[in-house]
Amino acid sequence: QVQLVESGGGLVQPGGSLRLSCAASGSIRSINAMGWYRQAPGKKREWVAGITSGGSTNYADSVKGRFAISRDNAKNTLFLQMNSLKPEDTAVYYCTTGGLTTVGFFGSWGQGTQVTVSS
Repeated sequence: QVQLVESGGGLVQPGGSLRLSCAASGSIRSINAMGWYRQAPGKKREWVAGITSGGSTNYADSVKGRFAISRDNAKNTLFLQMNSLKPEDTAVYYCTTGGLTTVGFFGSWGQGTQVTVSS
């Protein structure tokens, strides 16, 4: 079983920055693409950014130019650098990925980390 644990959320003022991390643990043999989603109160979960195993990235239009996704393949860790934060970025942020373990394929979600942008 593969577990994803997010960290780095918190309260920040508009215009500020935060860096989220997501560490994958378990009997992992390989990890495919990784990504971040977010869910604001009363809204559906939406995709934020994704990164392939080779490092190619994609972003939702709402965060393009402000957020940067990256990964450390050696440590099975995903990052999301969030700059110029806006109140509308307030949400619970979730990481997700899939791949291969020693006993089969997996697909996992983290438990989420709260990001609140407010003055």
